[in-house]
Amino acid sequence: MKYSQWIGVAAAITLVIACFIPWAYYPDVQKEFTGFFSENNQYGRPGKLFVVFAVISSVFFLVPRVWAKRWNLLFNAIIVAWAIRCFLVFTGCYHGICPEKRAGIWLVLISSAVMMLMAAFPDTKLPEQKKNG
Repeated sequence: MKYSQWIGVAAAITLVIACFIPWAYYPDVQKEFTGFFSENNQYGRPGKLFVVFAVISSVFFLVPRVWAKRWNLLFNAIIVAWAIRCFLVFTGCYHGICPEKRAGIWLVLISSAVMMLMAAFPDTKLPEQKKNG
């Protein structure tokens, strides 16, 4: 894809922004949780991992080498797996109470999926092999 690097970087920026947007509203404690806040830090701070991996992935998107594209695929697979885990943890029901899903958790899922797609289809020009003639 022609613009896969730039779309991937834009998705990484969206992922970082989504970590600051509310992910879920918990009616029992009357608070909104984000990627950096949960009541008594029960769910940790998954936004830290998303920010670090998004920066690393952005660098790999911009480096025009085959090894960078391969490492980027690994990092984006981890990001997608972590996004699915966060979706299940932050939006799962407990003791009959189901939190309301907010825009941030959906942005995390969508941007991580877009990053994975852009990493799977990079715009890389491979060096031509020498012809022995």
